[in-house]
Amino acid sequence: MIAIENVLVSDMIAEEQFVCDLTKCKGGCCEDGDAGAPLEVAELDELINHYDTIAEYMNEEGRREIARQGKYVYDHEFGWVTPTVNGKICAYGYKDQLGIVKCSIEQAYNDGKLDWKKPISCHLFPIRIKKSKDGKTDYANYEPREDLCAAACKLGKKLKVPVYVFLKDAIIRKYGVEFYEILEATAKHMEQTGVKR
Repeated sequence: MIAIENVLVSDMIAEEQFVCDLTKCKGGCCEDGDAGAPLEVAELDELINHYDTIAEYMNEEGRREIARQGKYVYDHEFGWVTPTVNGKICAYGYKDQLGIVKCSIEQAYNDGKLDWKKPISCHLFPIRIKKSKDGKTDYANYEPREDLCAAACKLGKKLKVPVYVFLKDAIIRKYGVEFYEILEATAKHMEQTGVKR
């Protein structure tokens, strides 16, 4: 583990390689799982305050589920999460002409209508953050889906892109520039010295 402030980062985030390959996985992480995308408490207000803007990008099925379930729901295992359609695709997701799942929140952001990109749990995937029982420590683990992310692991190796580099923007968004610089320096030191923790 790499300890930075109150975060314990799995060595795999420094050592493994990963680049999303949407042509292969079709954005399956947005529809494959036990619940919707985990949400931080502050993100609940983002969904409430900006729903009308986000809804413009959603499909009818997603809007119907939001009307039925609410803008977010509580899951006993994962806490606050986005609603899903029939326990599968995130209600904020939709498929484009190529069958790739796109995020309505991110599309609104890309069009300059929001300053919130999407839930941080989505932005960080396949890094998953878990809190200690006392809430004082974050555990950052590398958890790609075995089958779904096989193409991304293969592409990452081909392009030689470490997980922390691929997710640079998301890590900085979550923990800040200084945190990322420490992680980057530690990862490079581990690589140069051949240290396997």
